[in-house]
Amino acid sequence: MLKCRAVWRKLAPLARSASTQCRHNVKTALNNGRRQAFVPATHMSTGPAGGGGSENTLYVVLVGAACLGGGAYAYMTVRGDSKRYEERISELASRSAKEAPESQPPVAPEPEEAAPTSEESAPVAELSGETESASAEEPVTETPPEAAEQAAPVLAEAEPVAEVPPEAVEEAPPVVEEAAEEPVTEAPPAAEPETVQEAPTEPAVTSLPESAPAPEPVSAPLTLPSHAPYLLIGGGTASFAAARSIRARDPGAKVLIVTDEPNLPYMRPPLSKELWFSDDPSVTETLRFKQWNGKERSIYFQPSSFYVKPEELTSAENGGVAVLTGKKVIQMDVRGNKVKLDDDTEISYDKCLIGTGGVPRNLQVIEKAGDEVMNRTTLFRKIEDFKSLDNVSRNVKSITIIGGGFLGSELACALGRRSSETGLEVIQMFPEKGNMGKVLPEYLSNWTTEKVKKEGVRIVPEALVKSVAFKEDKLEILLKDGRQVKTDHIVAAVGLEPNVDLAKSAGLEVDSDFGGYRVNAELQARSNIWVAGDAACFYDIRLGRRRVEHHDHAVVSGRLAGENMTGANKPYWHQSMFWSDLGPDVGYEAIGIVDSSLPTVGVFAKATSKDTPKAATEQSGTGIRSESETEATAVTPVASSTPAPVMEHKDEYGKGVIFYLRDKVVVGIILWNVFNRMPIARKIIKDGEEHADLNEVAKLFNIHED
Repeated sequence: MLKCRAVWRKLAPLARSASTQCRHNVKTALNNGRRQAFVPATHMSTGPAGGGGSENTLYVVLVGAACLGGGAYAYMTVRGDSKRYEERISELASRSAKEAPESQPPVAPEPEEAAPTSEESAPVAELSGETESASAEEPVTETPPEAAEQAAPVLAEAEPVAEVPPEAVEEAPPVVEEAAEEPVTEAPPAAEPETVQEAPTEPAVTSLPESAPAPEPVSAPLTLPSHAPYLLIGGGTASFAAARSIRARDPGAKVLIVTDEPNLPYMRPPLSKELWFSDDPSVTETLRFKQWNGKERSIYFQPSSFYVKPEELTSAENGGVAVLTGKKVIQMDVRGNKVKLDDDTEISYDKCLIGTGGVPRNLQVIEKAGDEVMNRTTLFRKIEDFKSLDNVSRNVKSITIIGGGFLGSELACALGRRSSETGLEVIQMFPEKGNMGKVLPEYLSNWTTEKVKKEGVRIVPEALVKSVAFKEDKLEILLKDGRQVKTDHIVAAVGLEPNVDLAKSAGLEVDSDFGGYRVNAELQARSNIWVAGDAACFYDIRLGRRRVEHHDHAVVSGRLAGENMTGANKPYWHQSMFWSDLGPDVGYEAIGIVDSSLPTVGVFAKATSKDTPKAATEQSGTGIRSESETEATAVTPVASSTPAPVMEHKDEYGKGVIFYLRDKVVVGIILWNVFNRMPIARKIIKDGEEHADLNEVAKLFNIHED
């Protein structure tokens, strides 16, 4: 009724104006005698005098339309209020059912003691009646939605008595009895009836406790932040390094990492190195390992207590880093600055880093061989792959590793060590003549191959796979030269494919030569989008455009991207390194372009007990050597005064330095069993000078000193 009055107040001035105009027209017609004399009688009969019939008709139409519109609006309002009132009553009844103690006995219904009399007092009267009601024999149940819809007409009929004073509540029993017949009145008792009865004229919302839980759902779903100032896509080393860098420059920053893996950020190198040499039978669960120096650590960068829960990131007073696991970004809206997850959740951002890394490649002949072959093939990359391969190695008799690069050779040595204990046959095949034939010069590759054989691995060189089939519970690998290898399981270690799934939706450029997202010197793909790690194809100021797939590059590029996301605007000039260990006794570190097709010069010396990965980690105190060496700054080295001995070609390369040349300039260096000298190698490449005698340059690494 109040809304109808408001409508009438708006229409009244229009009605009065039209009425005044009508009276004016009538007076004019009566005073104008001569005009009336000349008007035909038939014309005068069509409307009031003065020719005002059309205006009066318009007046009647306007007033009628206003009345009809007002009536329709009032009817719709009353119906809407009635429906909302009924929904609110059902919600309150549901809340009170959850808050009522389970041991509270039901009470016999007494519907005549309360009746809804107005839009405000009706919810209170309904709750008061229900508090004192509920049958002792009938179970307490929540009001079903169908009953709430059926009760709506009753409320609509009770609406006209909305202005009845409170003292007349007891005089309306027919309405209450009609409502009591519906299932609505069987709602459970309210949690605090005393509060409701003390204030019967207030809305029921204010009479409930502030801590009342929402009626549905019973368990609230995870509330994800709808906005993240810093959004990092991918949960690998690059994203963690970026997050740490962002927080270092912006202590109050709120960083959200989204990863499709179920794990917190962790380091990948131990998955193919130290974890395989652990004596702990529960290593697959603890993921803790002893480094070569004997110290124990976890593969996770930080424990779970380091991170903020994703649902608490927005309200975190001092910011923090949150990791949203098990979620994959499937679409990226660069113009709208938002991403879409695989569950259709959208998260907006101010600045974004893409650190999606890569996915292991597979051989096409394996992919086409069918499910039986694929189910017996491991593509090694994640924690789950390590756990799976560890389990397989304990339950099969033979494993064949396809690939002679870093990963394949490391896994071959690791599984070879286990073969001496369990009798497992380990086979490694590759298309090159020796292990790491694409990286090491031929003489050093051959020496490495013999080293791997001593670990208990059967080597099949110059092997090109033609087909793979599953026959008689065995995998048969047929090579192009006719050789055949039978095995129980295959590990495909044939390289990495950069993950550029977001390139199409984001409109980002992918490099046609090296793969990966093409970025500038500041690792930017767009003004507020950066890329780091394996997925970044960056411009090296010394070596040209490159894409690097190593742990140290992920650390360095992620750290630089994080700095630039906070306004540093620094170009990428750092030459990242990588390393590989063939067990605790043989290891090497490399930097720059190391390609066996380039001319090489190697300078070697006799190794001592100090020249092993184990001794190197004991000296540095860390098993991940890049984490310490990337902080070091190269200074002008002092050459050793010890003369370089003349090395004869023999199958013993204890320690040394291998230089890779392009146009007589050193573009790559491998330090073979020489550790903690990487800043010197980095400076040599950065200088970009020609060297007449590389034996003199090798003295800078002090390889001839004991």
